[in-house]
Amino acid sequence: MNPSPTGSDAQALIARLDWTCTPLGTASTWPQSLRTAVDIVIHSPMPMLLLWGPQLTQIYNDGFALLAGSKHPHAFGQPTHQIWPELKDFTDPIYSAVLQGQVRTYSEQRFTLQRDGHDSDFWLDLTYSPIRDESAQVAGILVTAIETNERRRIALELEQRSAASLKAQHETEERLQLALAATDAVGTWDWDISEDRFIADTHFAQLHGVDPLLASQLPISDYLHAVHPEDRAMVTRSIKHSITHGTEYAEEYRLLQPDGQLRWVFARGRCYKDHHGRPIRFLGAALDLTERKLTEQALRQSQTELQLIINAMPILISYVDSSERFRLNNAAYLDWYGLTPQELYGRTIREVLGEEAYKLRAVYIAEALSGKACCFSISAAHRDGSIRQALMNYLPRHGPDGAVNGFYIFVIDETERKQTEEALRNLNETLEERVSARTRQLAEANEKLLNEMFERERAEEALRHAQKMEAVGQLTGGIAHDFNNMLTGIIGSLDLMQRYIAEGRAAEIGRFTEAAVSSAHRAAALTHRLLAFSRRQSLDRKPLDANELIHSLEDLLSRTKGDHIELKLQLAEEIWRVSTDVSQLENALLNLVINARDAMPDGGQLLIETANVYLDSSDLTTLEPVKAGDYLMIAVSDNGTGMTPSVLAKAFDPFFTTKPIGQGTGLGLSMIYGFAQQSGGHVSLFSLPGQGTSVRLYLPRLHLAVPDPDVSPVTSEAPAAIAGETVVLVEDDPAVRMLVLDLLNELGYDAHEAEDANTALPLLESDLRVDLLVTDVGLPGMNGRQLAEIARQHRPDLKVLFMTGYAEKAAERQGFLEEGMDMVAKPFSIELLANKIRTMIGRPE
Repeated sequence: MNPSPTGSDAQALIARLDWTCTPLGTASTWPQSLRTAVDIVIHSPMPMLLLWGPQLTQIYNDGFALLAGSKHPHAFGQPTHQIWPELKDFTDPIYSAVLQGQVRTYSEQRFTLQRDGHDSDFWLDLTYSPIRDESAQVAGILVTAIETNERRRIALELEQRSAASLKAQHETEERLQLALAATDAVGTWDWDISEDRFIADTHFAQLHGVDPLLASQLPISDYLHAVHPEDRAMVTRSIKHSITHGTEYAEEYRLLQPDGQLRWVFARGRCYKDHHGRPIRFLGAALDLTERKLTEQALRQSQTELQLIINAMPILISYVDSSERFRLNNAAYLDWYGLTPQELYGRTIREVLGEEAYKLRAVYIAEALSGKACCFSISAAHRDGSIRQALMNYLPRHGPDGAVNGFYIFVIDETERKQTEEALRNLNETLEERVSARTRQLAEANEKLLNEMFERERAEEALRHAQKMEAVGQLTGGIAHDFNNMLTGIIGSLDLMQRYIAEGRAAEIGRFTEAAVSSAHRAAALTHRLLAFSRRQSLDRKPLDANELIHSLEDLLSRTKGDHIELKLQLAEEIWRVSTDVSQLENALLNLVINARDAMPDGGQLLIETANVYLDSSDLTTLEPVKAGDYLMIAVSDNGTGMTPSVLAKAFDPFFTTKPIGQGTGLGLSMIYGFAQQSGGHVSLFSLPGQGTSVRLYLPRLHLAVPDPDVSPVTSEAPAAIAGETVVLVEDDPAVRMLVLDLLNELGYDAHEAEDANTALPLLESDLRVDLLVTDVGLPGMNGRQLAEIARQHRPDLKVLFMTGYAEKAAERQGFLEEGMDMVAKPFSIELLANKIRTMIGRPE
């Protein structure tokens, strides 16, 4: 609180006043709460008075000193009742209420104060607010005073003019409505922000699903209901940004009509603030863009179809503008020059062909740009190093004003035709001498061409195979280490079991069988987890313990983050259970970990937290209203690069990404936001540039107690067959077929095997008794589902048990199974398969 050389008079008074003679005592003993309050008052641009302690000692700034008049400066540091005894009747009730924690506000209060030796009338807006000390007790009062003499004078003048301007206002509004009717406008609005009263005209209200009779009584949220759910968050953020920063509001969004139709709207408006900088009104108008959007969509479709057509042409087609830059190209340029249409776009002819080739075409380019069509033949270098004979056609293009704004290029490869013509000419000249030699040459050329075609096809196939293998390598590289460990456990255990059996030590192989089975189960679990990540489905809600899920994902997340990043888990004890889709929650966590990893290229710390929290509308700032209640919070935080405010404002927008092309779709956070909303929860995002980012996912607490499913293994003995029961087994994998066939024989079933559908059909279409068909789904040629369909045409009541290595529930949801059908997912235990077979055939009475 030491005054600077350029400080205020109030700062100087604080510095030189002997505070030991005041109720506040020496300034060095003041509590921090008093020091903070004094700093706020002294540096405030508006008149402020601080009353502190039991005697309400006065400290005020230079603005308030002007209002104090002749009482300044001896009023500084003195109890307020000693200085203002004439105001005691007015201030005593106010001070009593504020010291109890209440706030009092008064508008345009009249006071008679001395200024320049005589009394003057002042009109003031006053606010009395409590100030609390370190113990949260009210220790002082902050008084804000704003002189409103000028405002009263202006108000009186406006009141006198209001009657005269009322008629003009009506005329202006009538002209506005007529002007809007003459355009594509869909209405205007006037939002009273302080009262949250959204006033709209009839057209605007109807489009937003609001009764026109209530158009001037409802809050803005009633109008936002008609905005398409995918656009509502964007509109809400844009409105908030315009109010906060005073920028113009301009957004395109979709309206979802009651009949399901969509309308495109462009809205533009601005927020207006009072002289204190507080937002008071938000006005604007909207235009109907539906027809224009439909036209643009049709144009884009037409352009796409045009590109597909010209790409299918065997000649080079392009359009060059008046500056000789490529603006349209077909795919044939890729074969000739090795450049895609996207890479060619915007480049000049000189840049693509080179200086020497450009000079050969310069005169024809000039003719085309002057409006003259031209056709010429030229030798052109191909990217394979050969020289091709090309027939070039330049066709000028004229704009709406008739001026040439570019030209089209059509290039036909005439190399083979030229070669054939030359050969025919030579043949005609020396027909008799060269007929035999030419025949040999043609045969050699044909063989060479066939070899070249074969080599080219082989190279293309090798390239496709290499690309496919690279993609597969990238996809499987993260899990190869785990599978190798599991296979090592299985193969090593089986190898040792064989050795122990050969040495007669069969009693010692128990621990190796357990190790092999354990590794196999881990491999199966990892396979099912990969299948779960690949599913695309609606929410499959199940009760879930988030801590258990995070622990199960810990290995996968550790591989995803990389060795340069430290993973830390901070999971609360006894967290609330939630009901949500496990697969989508896994995907959300994986997306957040990938984002955090990309934000820490030089390493850092990745923190995953869980906690039980209670939320209401004041605890969390979200795009959608927060329903008060208990939530489970899952947070993923990093200390990476963070986001700027502009990036943070668009972080949840679909397709918005700051990553380079090919490294991000911009759908990650928007999908997480949608998943949170669909689950009845919320998501919040906190980020600071250079400090990191924290994404918090809130899922509603599951209050109903749901018992955990019984996962104890089935230990009962496998049920045996009844005499005569017959099973047809279809499995293309010899090892699996051998195991299942051996099980059927051991249980006493009359089993018939087939390696594919074609082998199985004669058995199923014969008079053989068949109680059950057990078939793999993924058979070569005709699959298992098609086999069952054909078999049921001959045996309508045939029972079918499918075996599959794919996601079992995904197949069930798509209507895969019919009455009398069931499915078992690979890998399965022998006991499970035996019980499935017995259940489907039916137990004896």
